[in-house]
Amino acid sequence: MTAPPTIARSGRVLPSPVSGQEVVLLVVVAVVWLLLALFTPAFLSPESLQPMLSNVAPIALVGIGMTFVIIAGGIDVSVAGMIMVCAVVVAKAMTVLAAPLPLALALAIALGGVLGLLNGVLTSFGRVHPIIITFGTANLFLFLGLRVFDSQVVNDLPDTLALLGRGEEGRPLGLPTSFLIMIVLAALAWWYLRYTAGGRHYYAIGGDPAAARLAGVRVQRRTALAYLITGLLVGLAACVAIANGTQTLAPTVGTGMELKVIAAVVIGGTSITGGRGTVLGTVLGAILVQSVTSGVTQLGWPSQLSELFVGVFIIIAVGADLLRRRLRGES
Repeated sequence: MTAPPTIARSGRVLPSPVSGQEVVLLVVVAVVWLLLALFTPAFLSPESLQPMLSNVAPIALVGIGMTFVIIAGGIDVSVAGMIMVCAVVVAKAMTVLAAPLPLALALAIALGGVLGLLNGVLTSFGRVHPIIITFGTANLFLFLGLRVFDSQVVNDLPDTLALLGRGEEGRPLGLPTSFLIMIVLAALAWWYLRYTAGGRHYYAIGGDPAAARLAGVRVQRRTALAYLITGLLVGLAACVAIANGTQTLAPTVGTGMELKVIAAVVIGGTSITGGRGTVLGTVLGAILVQSVTSGVTQLGWPSQLSELFVGVFIIIAVGADLLRRRLRGES
């Protein structure tokens, strides 16, 4: 199913830009959109698609970083807590200090980077499974976020981040600004993982960290960098989450984000055991997850059905990955 490789002018064989699995996922997204359009014609209207793409953006942004992490054999279940901390700190800065857009973005991204680097250092040098480390930091981040909230909703948020939201000022090309930013960052990450030596190091680490270390790959540094990248993107996603909401910010911000992100990455074809995956697949997975969620809402069905459908997609994706590994004789 994989398209044939292309040949560079130097004679070096280059990987195909798009894999067969990504084509299949694109077809699945198209079929889901077609079915939803048949049952609720308003689904494909700009008034429906623009909010949906705005909601895709934070999932996909964090998913880009999570793709690095999972390809390298790790996982991060603390991203929901990180979003809460970044969002409430930025919200407080905007309401108390009247922070302008550049300062709000810089603050969120820097704070997210610090939290992500903490995960990376503990995971890389602590020699403890990343799910244990990030589960612990998830609770720490949630505690910090709730302390900053102080059991109160942040009210009267200014329009500082409106450019990233779903309003009219946030649609330069008819698409939400946050979605366009995500596409640019996804393209850069896709190119880095696919066509650079540094990107291939992540696949080597996920495939066999001991062999990668013997080959000269700085495994601990690369692993820490993957969590740092995730943290930086979480900070940006927190700003998008604020912009997508109303003029209030509740302590529930970020709730369930880790599940949506991991679902998008796994459905996108990234092997949960590491060593395989693409950013393009993650973006398509995020679109599929949010399409199902939005479709269930527009159809008036119980919200639990969206979780059921996403769960089915995850099982199919994991099952397909296990089948592929068995057919190739991988352990």
